[in-house]
Amino acid sequence: MLRVRCLRGGSRGAEAAHYIGWRLGRVFTGWVQRSLQSTQAATASQNTCAADDKVTSPVPKDCPVCSYNEWDPLEEVIVGRAENSCVPPFSVEVKANTYEKYWGFYQKFGGQSFPKDHVKKAIAEIEEMCNILKREGVIVKRPDPIDWSVKYKTPDFESTGMYAAMPRDILLVVGNEIIEAPMAWRARFFEYRAYRQIIKDYFNSGAKWTTAPKPTMADELYDQDYPIHSVEDRHKLAAQGKFVTTEFEPCFDAADFIRAGKDIFVQRSQVTNYMGIEWMRRHLAPDYRVHIISFKDPNPMHIDATFNIIGPGLVLSNPDRPCHQIELFKKAGWTVIRPPVPLIPDDHPLWMSSKWLSMNVLMLDEKRVMVDANETSIQKMFEKLGISTIKVNIRHANSLGGGFHCWTCDIRRRGTLQSYFD
Repeated sequence: MLRVRCLRGGSRGAEAAHYIGWRLGRVFTGWVQRSLQSTQAATASQNTCAADDKVTSPVPKDCPVCSYNEWDPLEEVIVGRAENSCVPPFSVEVKANTYEKYWGFYQKFGGQSFPKDHVKKAIAEIEEMCNILKREGVIVKRPDPIDWSVKYKTPDFESTGMYAAMPRDILLVVGNEIIEAPMAWRARFFEYRAYRQIIKDYFNSGAKWTTAPKPTMADELYDQDYPIHSVEDRHKLAAQGKFVTTEFEPCFDAADFIRAGKDIFVQRSQVTNYMGIEWMRRHLAPDYRVHIISFKDPNPMHIDATFNIIGPGLVLSNPDRPCHQIELFKKAGWTVIRPPVPLIPDDHPLWMSSKWLSMNVLMLDEKRVMVDANETSIQKMFEKLGISTIKVNIRHANSLGGGFHCWTCDIRRRGTLQSYFD
C-alpha cells in the first residue's frame, strides 16, 4: 500500500498523483532491467551449454590411444629416455628394492649421475631400439629430457629425481584411457613431468586421462625399520605379506599390473599397496576385473620379469618365482611356459633389477617379439612357439632397471576388448 504524505503548501491530489507515477515508473524500469538481465543470462547460459556440448563431445573414432592387452598388433608406443639418469638417494624404499651388494653404490652416488659412459651406451642402444620399432611400422614417441639432478622439497621430504627411462612404471593404458601411476619412490615423485606434453597431445586427440591420487610420501608411508639385511629376511617378510610400503595412503607403480582384456592382474609389492590396488579396482569397475596374484618372491617389485602375458592363453612364468595362483590360469586353459635361465654374465651391473629381464619382452603382435640379442636360449624358446624374434641389444639399458617391456608403454594396439577367462 502506498502511503501519501501531504506536503505543506501543495495539493494533496496532485502530490499523490505525482508520487504514484514516479513509483510506477521505477517499478516499470526495474522490470525492464530485470527482463533484460534475464535475457542476457539465458543467452550466456545457452552459450555456456554450447561450449559444454563441445567439451563433452564423444571420443573421436581416430583417437590414437587404444590398448587392451600385451599382444595385439602394436601400432604406437612410448619409449623411455636414459638421458640425465641419476642414482636415487639411498632412502628406505630404495634399500628395500635393491640388492645388498649395490647398497654402497647408492650410498656413494645417490643424487648423482649413473656412470656417464654406461649411460651413453644405454642411450645408443635405446635409439637403435626406436629405429627398429619404426622399421617394423610402429610410431614411436619419447618423453621430454629433464635434469633429474635438481633437488626438490615437499612439506614431507626432499630428494633428487631419477629418470624417465621406464614409461611402463608410470603409465598404464586401459582402452582409450591413460592412467598416471602415483609411484612409491620419492625419487620418482615428479617423473610424470617428462610425459605431460605427450599425454596432453593424446588428451587433445580424444583420449581419457586420469591421474591416480598423489601420495604425500610422508614417513608414515614406509616402514622405517623394515629388516632386510639378508635374502632370508626378505623371503620371510614377503611370505608374511609384509612390505616396506604401508597402507598409510594409496601407492602403486603401473608396472605391477599386466593386462589380458577384461582381466587385469596385479601383485602387492614393495611399491604397490592394497589401497592402491583397491583404488584401481574401483576406478576400472565394472568393465574390468582386477585380480591380485602373488609369487614366491623375496623382493616383489614390478610383475613383468616374473609373470609376462605374451598372447591369448599364453604366459611366461618365472621358474624362480612361481605363482601361487597358477591354477587359475591352467583351469582357464592357458599354457604356462617356464622361460630358460638368463645368460647375462654375473659381472654385468644390474643396479635395480634381476637377470630375469630376459623374459621382459615386448610383443609386437602374437607372432613377433622383441627380445635381447644376447639371450639366445629364450630366442630358441620363442622360435619353438612359432614366434619370430626381433633381436636388439639393450644390455647397458638393462642396468638401469628394465627390459623391453619396462622401456616401453604401448599406446595403441589394433584389437578389441575381449574376455579370456569366461
